[in-house]
Amino acid sequence: MCGIVGFASLKKKLSDDRDILLDMTKTLSKRGPDEEGFYTKEHVCLGHRRLIILDAKNGKQPMSATYNENTYTIVYNGQVYNVNDIRKDLQDLGYNFTGYCDTEVILKGFIHYGADIVKKLNGIFSFAIWNENKQELFLARDHFGIKPLYYTIVNETIIFASELKAILKHPYVELELDDTGICELFGLGPAHTPGNGIFKNIYEIKPAHFGIFNENGLQLHSYWKLQSKPHTDDFKTTCSTVHNLLEDAINRQLVSDVPLCAMLSRWS
Repeated sequence: MCGIVGFASLKKKLSDDRDILLDMTKTLSKRGPDEEGFYTKEHVCLGHRRLIILDAKNGKQPMSATYNENTYTIVYNGQVYNVNDIRKDLQDLGYNFTGYCDTEVILKGFIHYGADIVKKLNGIFSFAIWNENKQELFLARDHFGIKPLYYTIVNETIIFASELKAILKHPYVELELDDTGICELFGLGPAHTPGNGIFKNIYEIKPAHFGIFNENGLQLHSYWKLQSKPHTDDFKTTCSTVHNLLEDAINRQLVSDVPLCAMLSRWS
């Protein structure tokens, strides 16, 4: 588990707001106890707290890459299970990699595929990528919303983070309860309407959505929807398919440079 945080504005100079970024990032220290990193430019500030799982040396964040005289910078939380497949595809296309972490693969995948990189990812993730030449921020969340990603827009500034408490550290943000959010808390809790929360004007990037923030504001897009199809396989084939899918999912999630554990529970 890691934590990401940041804010961007095309109308304001943010390079002097490093102290705000540090305060926001500090609230996520329990999500990422191993390292912290920061990136500040005129119109964007990005912060990261890291829990080291893969490639301690080459997986530091924020991570930047330059391509065709443009710089892209990512902060990322999650794990991509088909990272080796995507890396090989990118290597075949001429991309080089300094390490083997999934952060670099997502970043260079975005450079090549653009927003369509989210359609190729098998995993759990939330990330933000700043495009320096375009002065554009890209935000994305995984298919089922396993990894959190909150945001608000105040004073023409988008502010985002893995947790609400980080957003509330920004001086632009006023803490105000939302009537609909409170009703959902007591009526649906702990569930809530996708994208909404209990604080006014603070939202989630919905599962299977990405957002692009630029001079036109924030545009949100859906990139995937769960589909229901008739099941035509017989019992034996179904059992074999489920077994193979489960085995593949487990094997893909066992990739780590540090010891792993499994937590099991029994309910009756």
